[in-house]
Amino acid sequence: MSDWRRRDVLAALGSGVVAGIGGCSGLAQSRVRTLVAGSMQAAASGTLQRETTAELAVESHGSVHAARLVADGKRDPGILALADPALFERLLETPWHAVVAGNELVLSYNPKTDGGQRVADAQTWTAPLTEDGVSFGRTDPDLDPLGYRTVFALELAARRRDEPTLAEDVLEPDQRYPETQLLAQFETGSVDAAVVYRSMAVERDYPFRELPPAVNLGDPAFADEYASVRYELPDGTVARGSPIEYAATRRTDDDATTAVFETMLAGSWLSEHGFTVRDQYPRMEGDVPNGLRG
Repeated sequence: MSDWRRRDVLAALGSGVVAGIGGCSGLAQSRVRTLVAGSMQAAASGTLQRETTAELAVESHGSVHAARLVADGKRDPGILALADPALFERLLETPWHAVVAGNELVLSYNPKTDGGQRVADAQTWTAPLTEDGVSFGRTDPDLDPLGYRTVFALELAARRRDEPTLAEDVLEPDQRYPETQLLAQFETGSVDAAVVYRSMAVERDYPFRELPPAVNLGDPAFADEYASVRYELPDGTVARGSPIEYAATRRTDDDATTAVFETMLAGSWLSEHGFTVRDQYPRMEGDVPNGLRG
């Protein structure tokens, strides 16, 4: 399969709709509703499904939006996995969760556009983003952690470069796309560059520029510096900068859901998709049910 055809398939997987995928024998007749962060959709619908015998009904959205769907009673998944562990407490008051993976921000670019090549060739990663003729894409910070983490990265870079208006100069309202559709904009030429998770670029075989550890939100050594930036969501809650991590919780305890969740905790389903699975994962937080802690 060509690289571009492969990206077409992955973009279709990332449409944000529910995908029912048949499993194998045994628990295959048990359907487990799984609501995940948009950046986890391909890993959940593909690799996780292959590694479990239950049938997964995978739905994906930006994590803030997904958490609000559950909080408002509009969704009742057996498993909920989000791209910011703080959402479990900030929006859901979930009694426990398991941190299963990390990630980091990169600047991905479209190698087939002039603007994308300018991003690739620039001396610094921020310089092309303020130039005419380079279109930039991002997700909505009010709906998705990737959106407010993009703001954080630019604010951290602005401080280090002594360019106080950098974020203001780069960010425009019409740059916002759903997380599950962001890199698909490369296919149409609508976007030359986008700040995305490393896993998103790896899954779609798009080239990217590394961001400095002090701004990519992926290095725990810079946790204190990350914590200096924040973003207030429309409901008044505040998202704070921190090393990027993903967490999941199990909301029902039937056999099929329990089996899928145990597979999620192993983390191997995320490794091949570009996520960071550290030795300390899974890390259990809160009032964890008996049999899960340790």
